[in-house]
Amino acid sequence: MRFRSSAKSVPHYQGTLQERINHPAIWCHKLPDHVSFEAAALLEPLSVAIHAVNRATPTPGSTALVIGAGTVGLLTAAMARQSGCTQVTITDVDVGRVDYALKKGFATHGFVVPQPSHTSSSNSSIFTNSGSSTPLDPGAMTPASLFSNSIHDQFEAAKNLAADILSLTKLPPGLQNEDEDEGVDVTFECTGKEACMHTSLYATRPGGKVIMVGMGTPIQTLPMSAAHLREVDILGIFRYANTYGTGVRLLSTQGRTGAGFTLPSLDDMVTHRFKGLGAAKHAFELASKTVDDEGNLVLKVVIEA
Repeated sequence: MRFRSSAKSVPHYQGTLQERINHPAIWCHKLPDHVSFEAAALLEPLSVAIHAVNRATPTPGSTALVIGAGTVGLLTAAMARQSGCTQVTITDVDVGRVDYALKKGFATHGFVVPQPSHTSSSNSSIFTNSGSSTPLDPGAMTPASLFSNSIHDQFEAAKNLAADILSLTKLPPGLQNEDEDEGVDVTFECTGKEACMHTSLYATRPGGKVIMVGMGTPIQTLPMSAAHLREVDILGIFRYANTYGTGVRLLSTQGRTGAGFTLPSLDDMVTHRFKGLGAAKHAFELASKTVDDEGNLVLKVVIEA
């Protein structure tokens, strides 16, 4: 199996930024007349979302957290709702993307993560390296001192951030079940960032699942006891398989009203368009930002040949 524009194989397999392309007919899918090419361009990230939710297998009435409100995160949130999750919270450092997710119905709740420079009473805890109550020889390494203060601070900040996110959907005291564990049933980590994996583990209930959707930092230091002692399953996904047919059917019903949740219209997720392959460099530069020079939200950038 080879993926176009993949750098995994050597020599690299060329992508689709070409005026003409010869693609095997078996891997081509027909589009209904009412589905735009722009919406169809989102079939690739939609397939990632479909595969992620298929791996998570949430049951009707489940709760979900999506970390990262980029294109994949937005579509993952929508697919979580499509699968029957009644409560889907999406988080991001960019307020514009969180607002978009709520306005368009991709998620039911939104949380804007404070920038790293933000300091509050909930995340200002100080940890020491003391790992034993008995005196040790100077310079002796204890289990806790194998890591610097910074990693303990990172874990504590992630734990406090998870608590802040969960408080957004916490039931009133009179409706809370004392026997019910705190945390969401499924967390979809869509950034690939180490700090976000920390938050994912702390935000997921015992017996829940963390789905690693984003591909970022390849080697990470994680609080594994948060998963091990609470039996939180960590599942990875790599791209997708056999999802385009499902995606086309979902696109056929996007934006329609009716019983239950339907996929929001994806046409306006394409926020910027460039004409001609010569504009590819500028298109990629813009795609790396969250807003353009005029302050408009950047989500998906399309290059029209």
